[in-house]
Amino acid sequence: MPERPSARPEIAALEGYHSPQVDVEVRLNTNESPFPPPEGWVDALADALRDLRLNRYPDRAAGELRGALAARYGVDAQQVFCANGSNEVLQTVLLAYGGPGRTAAVFEPTYAMHAQIARTTGTRVVAGRRGEEFELTAAAVRDLVAAERPDVLFLCSPNNPTGTTDAPDVLPAALEALDASGGLLVVDEAYGQFADSSAVDLLDDERPLVVSRTFSKTWALAGLRLGYLLGPAWCLAELEKVVLPYHLDAFKQVAGGLALRHEAAMGERVAALVAERERVTTALGGLPLRVWPSGANFVLFRPEARSGHDVWQGLLDCSVLVRNCASWEGLEGCLRVTIGTAAENDRFLAALGEVLDDTTEGTEP
Repeated sequence: MPERPSARPEIAALEGYHSPQVDVEVRLNTNESPFPPPEGWVDALADALRDLRLNRYPDRAAGELRGALAARYGVDAQQVFCANGSNEVLQTVLLAYGGPGRTAAVFEPTYAMHAQIARTTGTRVVAGRRGEEFELTAAAVRDLVAAERPDVLFLCSPNNPTGTTDAPDVLPAALEALDASGGLLVVDEAYGQFADSSAVDLLDDERPLVVSRTFSKTWALAGLRLGYLLGPAWCLAELEKVVLPYHLDAFKQVAGGLALRHEAAMGERVAALVAERERVTTALGGLPLRVWPSGANFVLFRPEARSGHDVWQGLLDCSVLVRNCASWEGLEGCLRVTIGTAAENDRFLAALGEVLDDTTEGTEP
C-alpha cells in the first residue's frame, strides 16, 4: 500500500480539544449562559433573516457589526475585528504575529487553547507558572518576558479555569516589559463582563495591546460562535491580511448587531449570575472543599477527603455534569462548576453534598 501523507510533527503530537457532551439533566461544565437569548432578539432576528440575501456573499468588512461594537466601546471601527468565536480571533492573531521562529508565552494553568492554537500555527510556546493560589504577579511577567522575549504574550483575566483576576499592576508591567522586546500583549476577556475591571480601559493606538471578547457567555450566544478583538488599527490591519475572505457570514453579522441592542438584558443576566456565583461560592465554603474566589461565571474547587474524579463521577451519577480539571497541570483533583440558574445551582449543591457524604468510592468511567 502507498505510504499515507503525514501531518506536521507538531500537529501529530497534539490532541484535539475535549469537553464531555453527555446527556444530563444539569449541565454545568462548559461555562455557557444558563439563560436563552432575549425573546425580543429572537423575534428581531427572525424578521431580519427574511431580508438576508443569502445568495450573495456577506459584507467582507462586517462594517455594521464592527461599527456597532465600536460605538459600544468608544473606539473606531478600524479598531474592531470580528471572527467566528474568540478562538478564531486568537488563531488570526497567531497567524499574523506568531508562526515558525516566533514565540508565544502563557502562564499555566490557563485556557488550554492559547497554547493549542499557537502550536497549530507553528509557534513555539513557553510557559510561566502562576502562584500557589493561581495568582499572577508583575514580577513573574517581567521575568518571563525578559528571559524569553515572546512575540505574543497571552494573559487571561478572569483566568479560565481558575477564575482568578489579575492584580492591577500586572498589565502595566506586561506592557512595559514588552516595550523592550517588541511583543504583542493579548488579553483574553471571554469572561470580562463578570469582573470589576477590564484591559479595554488601557487600549491606545500607541500600545501593543489587544483585548479579545466573545458573545458566547454574557450575550447567551454560544451556539452562534461570534467573537471580537479590540486593539490598535495598525495591528488589526495585519489580521485582515491573514483571515480568510468572507469568513464571517451574513447571519452572524446581523445576529451580533441585534444582540448589542439588548444591553440592558445582558446587564441583568450578568448581575444575576454574579449574585448566584457568590451564593454558590459561600455554600461551597461550608463543605470539605478548597474553594478559589472567582471573577467569572464559574467556580474552581478541590475536594479534600475524596478524589476529584470520584466526586465528578458521583455528580454525573446524579445527572449533574461539571468539568473535571485534572488534566490541567497544577489542577490535580480540581473540579470547575459553571454558574447556572438558581434551580440548577441548588441541584448541584444538593448532589455535591450527597456525594461528599457518601463514603463509597466512585467507579472509573
